[in-house]
Amino acid sequence: MVFEYFITQEANTATITLKGELIEKNQANDLIKEADELSAANCQKWAIDMSELKYMNSNGLNTLIQLLTKARKIGGEAVLYNLNKKIQELILITKLNTLFKVAGTKEEAMKILEN
Repeated sequence: MVFEYFITQEANTATITLKGELIEKNQANDLIKEADELSAANCQKWAIDMSELKYMNSNGLNTLIQLLTKARKIGGEAVLYNLNKKIQELILITKLNTLFKVAGTKEEAMKILEN
């Protein structure tokens, strides 16, 4: 399955929707470039919708860490939400749940970003 992403932006908040499988190193290059553009535009709050992301491996985890780092570098935050069971387990096993803020729904993610 192919990896795709969609970004919608409203003021300083962006929703980044990930879809498919994120397993190859270069799959997310365009996403990272667009994240740089969001940073340059001072868009600091990123809600990352993972409801349509079926699978990811360490390359996918690396992409998520890059996104979080870019958001925090400009004083912002990235919140993951709608994780499927496999990805939730991967986040727990790798202890990345201590690094990321995770929400169940978009509404919960937006509340976290408001604080």
